[in-house]
Amino acid sequence: MRRKVYFVMSIAILSAAALMASRTADTAQAANQDSAAPYTVQDGDKVDPKTLDGWKTWRALACERCHGAEQEGLVGPSLVESLKTLSKEDFHTTVINGRADKGMPPWGASEMMQKNWEGLYAYLKGRSDGKIKPGHLHPLTQ
Repeated sequence: MRRKVYFVMSIAILSAAALMASRTADTAQAANQDSAAPYTVQDGDKVDPKTLDGWKTWRALACERCHGAEQEGLVGPSLVESLKTLSKEDFHTTVINGRADKGMPPWGASEMMQKNWEGLYAYLKGRSDGKIKPGHLHPLTQ
């Protein structure tokens, strides 16, 4: 009987240790993802200069006409959802070349887009990640 108790206790201890190790790994992975984010945000509406320029590009090129003021889609798709899976490279290809079959115009001739597409990606990725709030953004002050 004593062997059974030790056996059960051993399994319980090993299970608990495995669960703790798994949670630690998940926490570390989440921290690494945040540190790899292409944007810096504070309080949901204060962002780094590159991301701010991306938001300004969004506004200047009136992307909300198709994608909605909060990027959740209108006639164009929800970018909050799309940026959960769309790679940075595919994003670049789409904004520069457009998708005529889907009604997305090419923005490759826009100097503003050429200059700020990475900032636009950072802004939209922050929205998709739930870190950047919809609405007006402000410069991050440190």
